[in-house]
Amino acid sequence: MASSTPPPATSAPRPPAPDVQAQIQDLTNSTVNWFQAYWLQILIAGAIAFAIVTALYALRRLGTRLCRPGQTHVRARGAWLTVVGRVAAKTTNYFIIMVAIKVVDNYAQTPPLLDNLVTFLFTIAAVLQCAIWARELILGAIEHKTASEHFQGETIINAMGLIRLLVSVVVFAVAAVVLLDNLGVNVTGLVAGLGVGGIAIGLAAQGIFADLFAALAIIFDRPFSKGDQISFGASTGTIEAIGLKSTRIRAYTGELRIISNKSLLDMEILNVSKRDHIRLPFTIGVAYETPPETLARVPAILKELVEEAGGKAARAGFETFGASSLDFALLVDVPGADWSVAHPLRDRLLVLIMKRFAAEGISIPYPTQTTFTAAPNGELIMPYAEAPRMERQVSQRG
Repeated sequence: MASSTPPPATSAPRPPAPDVQAQIQDLTNSTVNWFQAYWLQILIAGAIAFAIVTALYALRRLGTRLCRPGQTHVRARGAWLTVVGRVAAKTTNYFIIMVAIKVVDNYAQTPPLLDNLVTFLFTIAAVLQCAIWARELILGAIEHKTASEHFQGETIINAMGLIRLLVSVVVFAVAAVVLLDNLGVNVTGLVAGLGVGGIAIGLAAQGIFADLFAALAIIFDRPFSKGDQISFGASTGTIEAIGLKSTRIRAYTGELRIISNKSLLDMEILNVSKRDHIRLPFTIGVAYETPPETLARVPAILKELVEEAGGKAARAGFETFGASSLDFALLVDVPGADWSVAHPLRDRLLVLIMKRFAAEGISIPYPTQTTFTAAPNGELIMPYAEAPRMERQVSQRG
């Protein structure tokens, strides 16, 4: 029995390699023919393109002048003009030229090959230019915020360097995805990969990023700044430095406390330096034997003494019946946040109250205790001289 062998498999024919020289020759010929056929439209479109190029260059020069430091008209009209000028000054020559060529391409009926080439180059120019404008606009807005709030120091310099890096990476990554999508590339896998990579990096460094963004929140939201006195949790102190990872606080007892930015922002923070007044509380006891007419004048007397000392009485009035006195509450507001002013005022007010109460015959009692003793026969012996003897009936046992 004869065996038949299968014929050898033949590979599929490969497509012929593109002839680059032929394509270039075809593009050249079509371009020459296009010039010969549409020379009038090309001249008109060229004039329009020249006007657009001139306007864009003028706009860029104007933006350069607006963002130049020391311009008085910029300060007069607002710093936002500087941001706009900064954006306009970043217009590239490549984008300006491609805008002019695109105008000619749209107005004059260009050959398909030339039209595709112009569209390809213009897409790259437009996407990159939009990314540059977006980056400068975001950074300009952030720097305008920091300048208007008078930020300064090494911390804000480091923060701005990090912000520039993050903004640049994000903006140009988005621009790259948009550009590839416009060029017909399937970017679904790329976007998914970037998303997974970003999640992995975020999980691995979530503690660092948490403190970093907390530092940015402190710098731009400004719950406190360097030199402020704050209270947080059970601690108090003065801000000495705000870093990208932690904040250093000098306690009133002398030690330096270092706390992470995220932990600090998670607590309730009392900014002592930002208050507009200091409130001094007083509780003043008056003897129960004081006549009612005098008691009625006590609130007015206290208010008068507070104004004489240089403060403002937020409240002056009866508070409660104490164990050995009628208690009056006095709340004094001292303008500003300087304790070197509030403490002497409190001392002056103490002296004024004591002098005025002495002149008015108002006594400030203090808690006292009286001990009564009894004789063997049960008679009470008073603790003061010439006291009458008080007899107590003693029951007799029958």
